[in-house]
Amino acid sequence: MAEKNLLLTPAESTIDPPIVRIKPVQDILDLCRSMSFWPMTFGLACCAIEMMAVGMARFDIARFGAEAFRPSPRQADLMIVAGTVSRKMAPAVIRLYEQMPAPKWVMALGNCAISGGPFSFEGQYGIVEGVDTIIPVDVFVPGCPPRPEGLLEGLFALQQKITGKRWWPLPQKAVLS
Repeated sequence: MAEKNLLLTPAESTIDPPIVRIKPVQDILDLCRSMSFWPMTFGLACCAIEMMAVGMARFDIARFGAEAFRPSPRQADLMIVAGTVSRKMAPAVIRLYEQMPAPKWVMALGNCAISGGPFSFEGQYGIVEGVDTIIPVDVFVPGCPPRPEGLLEGLFALQQKITGKRWWPLPQKAVLS
């Protein structure tokens, strides 16, 4: 009696391949991630006051799912670098970024975080001229200090980067009557 070859070719397979559509699942995951950021409590200078103001009732970052500021990088997925990064602080910034779980995002808040601000002039060697020189940055929010509305707009830009759609409308001008 001749033994039949036990190896099955794809045409002879007895199990139908599972129908998996990765794209819609990824879209749902991206939507959930973009609506529930967990920013890390990390302020280096005066821009941190504006970052704190976003949590107050007037601006209310909780409406956009990002109110859970985390004290540990292992629990956060968004690092908001708010303020001047000195050369002495740069290794700590890198270490905190590396401790964050993937996927992770970085927002540079304020002119000092973006380019060193007024402290980066010739002869000033102690300031990092832009946090993007030491870690990858996804969103830049300019200003000195940046307004809390700017931070919210940066959050919307990050949501748009993740999902490809803008979920929150642009602010409307007030109509005076």
